[in-house]
Amino acid sequence: MKVAIDSGPLTSGDSIRGVGFYTRQLADALKKDSSLEVEVLDLAKAGLSRFDIVHYTSFNPYFLTLPLRKAAKTVVTIHDVIPLIYPKHYPAGLRGTIKLFIQKFLVSRVNAVITPSETSKKDIVRLLGIQSNKVDVVYEAPGDIYQPIKDRNILGKISKKYNLPSKFVLYVGDVNYNKNVVGLADACKLARTPLVIVGKQARAEDFDPSHPENKPLNMLLEKYGNSPQILRVGFVPDEDLVAIYNLASVYCQPSFYEGFGLPVVEAMACGTPVICAKTQALVEIAKGACLFADPKDPKDISEKIQKVLTDNELKSQLVETGTALVKNYSWEKTAKATIDVYRKVMAGE
Repeated sequence: MKVAIDSGPLTSGDSIRGVGFYTRQLADALKKDSSLEVEVLDLAKAGLSRFDIVHYTSFNPYFLTLPLRKAAKTVVTIHDVIPLIYPKHYPAGLRGTIKLFIQKFLVSRVNAVITPSETSKKDIVRLLGIQSNKVDVVYEAPGDIYQPIKDRNILGKISKKYNLPSKFVLYVGDVNYNKNVVGLADACKLARTPLVIVGKQARAEDFDPSHPENKPLNMLLEKYGNSPQILRVGFVPDEDLVAIYNLASVYCQPSFYEGFGLPVVEAMACGTPVICAKTQALVEIAKGACLFADPKDPKDISEKIQKVLTDNELKSQLVETGTALVKNYSWEKTAKATIDVYRKVMAGE
C-alpha cells in the first residue's frame, strides 16, 4: 500500500506544535511497517494518483486545508474542532465563514476521519455533520525521548540554563482561550508556587493585541507579565523539555477543552505527577492516574497543587499510576490503528 503523508505541518508554524509532532511521529512509525510505502511530501504540489492513500494530518475549519479534487482515497486527521466549540473566542469572520462552508463539504467527501479521542469524535460528528462510522478514534502517545532522567548533572544544567526555581508547577502549550492559562496562573498565585510556562506563544512579542484570539495572552501579560512567580520560558528544544518535565514538582493541564492533551502523557512518561482539569478528553485519557480539578475554579486548582506538593505519599502514587497508564499509549499502537483505518478505506467499508 502506497501512502502519502502531508508535509505541511512540518514546514509551517505547526512544526513546533502538537500537529507537527503528530505528523513526524506517525510518519516514522508507519515507515516501520513493511506492508507500506510511505512518503512525506507537499500534497499541494505532488502528483498523488500513484498513491493508494493520501493522509492530511491537519484540519482547520476556517482555512481551505483539504483538496478541492481528490486524486486518491483520502484520510484526514482532525485533532479537534475547538474554534467551532468556542466561536466567540475564535471568530471566523466573513472569509472564515465561507471557508467553513467549503471545508464542511470537502470533509464530507473524504473516505475516513481520524481523531485522538471519543470526546473529539462526538464534536466532529455534531459540528461538521460527518457520519459517526466515518470517524475513527486513534489515541496519540508521547515520544520515546520522554522518560525519567536520573543524571542530576543534566537536570542541574537545564535548571541553571532556564533559571528554574527549585519547586514549580509546569504548563506546556499555547496561551489560547481553551487552555485556561490565566486561571492556572491565578491558582499558582493562591498556592504561592511559581508557574513555568513552556511554549513559543507565551514569549511572543510580534502578535496583534487587538485580535480576539490573543485576548488570553493579553490578560496574562497584563496580570503577570512582570511577576517573578510566572516564568514564561518560551519555546525549548525537545531534549530540554524532557529535563524540564523531570524537574517540575507537578504538571498541570487546566484546559476547558482538549482534543487529546499530549503534554499530560509526556509528563507521565517522565515520572511527573499530573493535575488535570475535569473536562471530557482529559478524563478519558488520564482517568485513574492524576488529580482532577474544576477548570473554572482557581481555588480548587490551587488546593490540588498544594496537596501534591505537601503529600509525598500522594505524589508517589500519582507518579506510579501515571507511569503505568502511559504504557497504554505508544506510537506503535497509533500506527497499527492508523493502518487499520487505511485498510478499511481500501476495502471500501
